[in-house]
Amino acid sequence: MFHTMTKQSLPFHTSTKLISRHFQTMITPSWNTHLRELTKHGNYEQCLDLYRQMLRSSRAPNAFTFPVILKSCAVLSHPVYGTQVHCHVIKTGCHSEPFVQTGLIALYGKCGFVGDARKVFDESPESQKLTVCYNALVAGYVRNDGFCDGFELFCKMRALGVRVDAVTMLGLIPGFSGECGRVRFGESLHCFVAKSGLDGDFCVGNCLLTMYVRCGAMEVARKFFDRMCVKEVGTWNAMISGYAQNGYATEVLELYKDLESCGVEPNPITLVGVLSSCAHLGAQRIGVDIEKKIRNSSFKDNIFLNNALINMYARCGNLVKAKEIFDSLLEKNLVSWTAIIGGYGMHGQGETAVHLFNEMIRCNIMPDGPIFVSVLSACSHAGLTDIGLDYFNSMKTNYGLKPGPEHYSCVVDLLGRAGRLDEAQKLIKTMPMKPDGAVWGALLGACKIHKNVDLAEFAFDRVIELEPTNIGYYVLLSNLYTEVNNTDGILRIRVMMREKRLKKDPGYSYVDHKGKTHLFVAGDHNHPQTKEIYAMLERLDELVNLSSSSGGGMVHSERLAIAFALLTTDIGQDILVIKNLRVCGDCHVFIKLVSKVIDRQFIIRDPTRFHHFKDGFCSCKDYW
Repeated sequence: MFHTMTKQSLPFHTSTKLISRHFQTMITPSWNTHLRELTKHGNYEQCLDLYRQMLRSSRAPNAFTFPVILKSCAVLSHPVYGTQVHCHVIKTGCHSEPFVQTGLIALYGKCGFVGDARKVFDESPESQKLTVCYNALVAGYVRNDGFCDGFELFCKMRALGVRVDAVTMLGLIPGFSGECGRVRFGESLHCFVAKSGLDGDFCVGNCLLTMYVRCGAMEVARKFFDRMCVKEVGTWNAMISGYAQNGYATEVLELYKDLESCGVEPNPITLVGVLSSCAHLGAQRIGVDIEKKIRNSSFKDNIFLNNALINMYARCGNLVKAKEIFDSLLEKNLVSWTAIIGGYGMHGQGETAVHLFNEMIRCNIMPDGPIFVSVLSACSHAGLTDIGLDYFNSMKTNYGLKPGPEHYSCVVDLLGRAGRLDEAQKLIKTMPMKPDGAVWGALLGACKIHKNVDLAEFAFDRVIELEPTNIGYYVLLSNLYTEVNNTDGILRIRVMMREKRLKKDPGYSYVDHKGKTHLFVAGDHNHPQTKEIYAMLERLDELVNLSSSSGGGMVHSERLAIAFALLTTDIGQDILVIKNLRVCGDCHVFIKLVSKVIDRQFIIRDPTRFHHFKDGFCSCKDYW
């Protein structure tokens, strides 16, 4: 009748005859008390062990025993054991007890057998179906991607007059998460919650907040968050994680300040979200403060936090500190290796990234898809073409991994940067899946580097079919036309952008000085130290014999940021500038020359990598 329900597979060393004898034996209430105490403290395995002892000692289970045992099976994901307990339920005649039914429904739902959960529910008389039974099945449907079935059951509850409570909402609301199209339905459910008086329930409030966050409705989520009367650390975490995952890094840091001012103690989940935002913004100063907090806390050895610290320092330009934390880890998991290898790759130190990857293999850590993306990207940026191709070929032959579009994109970039455009094009033709925008975009970028206009136009036509509103591809081809003096091509791209109402993102750069972010845009005159900044640029122009203007007479943002940093930092101090767009060729030459005449290292981070300028050279070796 139900999944694997055979007496031959009973794990409790009993039989039908023995069970029957147990049923005629006086029940000892203390057994149930002990079983409840074990589950209360999370000792679920011990609970099942005690249940076996109970059967062997001629003490029969009853309707108070089974909910506890079924819960233990559900938490431990033991569907086979749970099904065997179901046999005991039927043999004892307890199958009509509502709370036993609820336990069975919850067990099958949590273990992925929602069809069996529905059978238990349907075989129960309608008059005996309590709210708890409905709640268990609603949650089971939602947990197993059956949101529509769960919502239909919820509607049935309301039609039949079955009481809807907070637990119903906690089971149903997560089904609205993850899809932007469902946020309107979620708002409707929110209205129902408010009208039902359930909005005062703290757990329901947190669940609604998480729903908005997962749907990407951050403005709605923030308004709801601000109206919440009670906020505990989980509430703050939902908002911080939502901001971090949706790219609102500045808002994360502001919210973290609010959390601290409210006296709420952050936990590892909080700090992981904040560290990821520090990494995104290059806010190393805040990251350093968080590291101090971690080192003085009870979770200083938390692997997730340490991995987040490695990533933060690497993305803030401090590879030495990132490696120091990596080396201090007693146990390194795959994420640890991915973070440090990706860090070295971003900084153009492909040889070190390759060395670390090989060391990881010697440590018997099996690679996965994401770490191959990191090492292939590192090889690409460092010009290690043949090594990267060997890694790509080893994915399937050595590790049984099927390369995805992201790996093909890396290899197209790898071949393209090396000028092997024909091979890159052939690879795309042999892909086992349809090339996505990133693959064609990698080819387009390579064509731009090597000024191959015909192939660039072919790649451009393919990529805008897939991503017609991605402004970056239009800019790439337009820049190529500019470099080869193709006026007609430039005009064509401008017309296409105008017809599609696309606008190029404004370029900006920023530096962190004494805990404050100073942001500059091209041709900026809004900074309080504008006069001094432009005077510094004039002196730099004289030193390197170049004009600081570029791009239609506008001084690019990175030059302004560098001039400001030279005015406000100590002699010899490294300067970190973060850009939202790729460094242009003119500025790349300018910064190399400045680094030659001024004894400073300039570190420029663009959206994908770092450039370390020192003594007239760049770490990218002009290969970016």
